[in-house]
Amino acid sequence: MRILVTGATGVIGTETVGTLRAAEAPPHVLVRTARRATDAGIVPWPLGRGPGPAELGGHWDVIVHTAASTRWTMTRAQALAANVEPLRAVLALAGRDTHLVHVSTAYVAGERVAAGSEFDGYRNGYEWSKAVCEEVVREEHRGPLTIVRPPLVVGRRRDGGIARFSGPYTLLHALVSGLAAVVVGDPDGYAEISPVDEVAQAITRAALSAPPTASRTEIVAAGPASLRLATLIDVTCAALNAFRATHGAPPIARPPIVPPDAWTRFFLPLADRHLSPFQAEAVKLLAMFQSYTSMAAPFTPTCPVRDPASAMTTAVHHWAARKPRLALADPRPWTLRT
Repeated sequence: MRILVTGATGVIGTETVGTLRAAEAPPHVLVRTARRATDAGIVPWPLGRGPGPAELGGHWDVIVHTAASTRWTMTRAQALAANVEPLRAVLALAGRDTHLVHVSTAYVAGERVAAGSEFDGYRNGYEWSKAVCEEVVREEHRGPLTIVRPPLVVGRRRDGGIARFSGPYTLLHALVSGLAAVVVGDPDGYAEISPVDEVAQAITRAALSAPPTASRTEIVAAGPASLRLATLIDVTCAALNAFRATHGAPPIARPPIVPPDAWTRFFLPLADRHLSPFQAEAVKLLAMFQSYTSMAAPFTPTCPVRDPASAMTTAVHHWAARKPRLALADPRPWTLRT
């Protein structure tokens, strides 16, 4: 079986490559979405900018497309260039019987935040572009198709390991630095997370199984067992404080949770007026999580995530062990501008 993996050095791509190798189905070619690659066996290719290198020629039995920009601050034009055009470049490599395993996000099927907004009700350019990618891949790929939709991703269940600290790890940094003076969201809202190894397992199962006769969608989520926002914050603070206690550092305080409506109507105008520019930007960044941690209903998984609380605890301990100076920092209290 000839397998191509794009985004091979990304968070999900790195774990997927390792899982395929453990299943004795090593990918034949790995693609890093950059102009240069220093790792052996990885072909550099800035997807969507020029034809594919010669190494990518020939028939592919499976293409696993994990490459994507996950920045939440992209404009529509930037999101199209970062995610949609690279997908079209990958589709050009696929034959009519190539099984395409396309990694999307669970939030393309979540609640819309504002109809008619810049991103058609999606929360940001990343999420919107992944919805567009799903439309493109369903319309333009003529072969077997599996779409895998993960939620927010944290480290491996067994040890918390992950290729890069991004996404939810922003919250950890904010908690120990004092930037998370408040958390914006619904305390009872569902907060879906998954260990990265379970996402990679879902992708690998799809890649190595018989190609589907009709397009298939796999949703990695905890469903009704997912954490509520208040519990997620409690679990995260408890894990951080356990690490801090073993190193003689005082505990951090659990920040209050402010409902989105109250935040928008009352707190945000005050923050704009009285916080420093740095603090205001930090608040806006954290507020971008609110729609991801305030879902009224969980996803319906096809690949259930068990016990997300233990997975989050392990992820926090791994982050703290790798970032001890951050994890043990003394949070700086906020001060108002005069």
